[in-house]
Amino acid sequence: MWQPVLMINGFLVIIIGLAMLLPAIYDVVFTNVIWSPFLTAALISLFLGLAMFLGNRMRIDKISLKQGFLITVVGWFSVSFFASFPFFLYGVCSSAADAFFETVSGLTTTGGTIFSDVEALPKSILLWRSILNAVGGLGIVIFAVAMLPFLGIGGMQIFQRENSDVNEKFMPKFSYIAKRIVIVQVILIFVCFLCLCWAGMGKFDALNHAMATIATGGLSTKNASIGYFDSVSIEMIVSLFMILGSLPMTFYIVLWQRKDWKEYGTSQIWAFLKILFIYIFATSVYLTYIGVYDWWRAVRYSSFNIISVVTTTGFVSIDYSLWGSWVVIPFMIFALTGGCTGSTSGSIKILRWQVLFAYIKRAFVVSTEPNRVVPLKVGNAPSDMGVVSSVFVLFVGFILTIAFMSCLVTLDGYDLEIALSSVVACISNSGPGAGSLVGPAGNYGSLSDFTKWVLSATMMLGRLEVITVVTVFTKSFWARN
Repeated sequence: MWQPVLMINGFLVIIIGLAMLLPAIYDVVFTNVIWSPFLTAALISLFLGLAMFLGNRMRIDKISLKQGFLITVVGWFSVSFFASFPFFLYGVCSSAADAFFETVSGLTTTGGTIFSDVEALPKSILLWRSILNAVGGLGIVIFAVAMLPFLGIGGMQIFQRENSDVNEKFMPKFSYIAKRIVIVQVILIFVCFLCLCWAGMGKFDALNHAMATIATGGLSTKNASIGYFDSVSIEMIVSLFMILGSLPMTFYIVLWQRKDWKEYGTSQIWAFLKILFIYIFATSVYLTYIGVYDWWRAVRYSSFNIISVVTTTGFVSIDYSLWGSWVVIPFMIFALTGGCTGSTSGSIKILRWQVLFAYIKRAFVVSTEPNRVVPLKVGNAPSDMGVVSSVFVLFVGFILTIAFMSCLVTLDGYDLEIALSSVVACISNSGPGAGSLVGPAGNYGSLSDFTKWVLSATMMLGRLEVITVVTVFTKSFWARN
């Protein structure tokens, strides 16, 4: 059982080791050092990754359900472990909790940071944080599109039916899906990079922000995030590409192949765009009504920051906590909404909300007309009780995780606002919490090591859809033949 799991994990560690060579090259070329700490981290990762890969090498014709769960969970934890080495070797993190939190935040594309002054960090570390965003965003899309339907998690069966390029035969389709998703990601990053350069952003900053934007990761090279540039054009470009990163990557693949978007089931995309519009319009009206801004400034600041939160990117253009204490609950709702399924975005996601509301609507009709047969459909895709059950389990898993992790944080001495908002921000992978400590103008660096470990686990749980991780730790999972 473990041989293919260790082999694939070794391959993943090799990939992360090779990725470390990029900031190592930057160090050698631009800082004139003979030996970069990234080279040390890369050699360790490549050696151990090759050992796992070659020591367990085999032909994989089929992956069992149990192996699929183990590959997913063990893979993400092992990659996070090895990817944290550069933070240690560079000496920018003083504890294992700090290094692991920053690494997990990057790989899960959460966008929260423990650094109070990111502008003082070496540029190779800034580049590594952005690479973690890009690698994590790519990994989670492949996981969502290829693995979740195979594992039957969170109602992904309905996404599977919407997209004819994904079917239940996981292994034969994996290479096909992965290659095209990589191409889509690279193209989007490159176009975003060019647009940011055109808008006046420096090449280094543009590259880092392009990777973080498409991955909806939110790790910036500036303390004030996008607010540092104070540019309407940059905010518009980043907003556009945050939305593009929150659309299903398979949507672009189908567009590419068929040249006709009408053939693709886009119900969740239209729902996503409508919800964004409603959130932005309502917030802009309220900000104008209470006199915080005039109409156009209200639209500017609310649109960028709401898009950032809903897409779970984590960039900020202004400290929206200064709008008043009322923003705490709405922004938690925004964060738990999420982008589209099959995208780099985190949280519960639009398609699952559609399933929940379709089922509730059907329940209202059946309660008054018990003999009426009401089919359950989400957009053009027919659904069934298996999908609804899977979505409800995931939803309950999110809520219970938020409650449990918030209790752990409050036990460490933090108030409910910090505990709840930080846990919601981490499980939804949206980055900033609420308040001055972990809000849009703060960071997670002042939290205790215990709380950082709790929040790191929360980020991982949120990114892996909660149930994926919990299942591995159940007695029934290991009792199965």
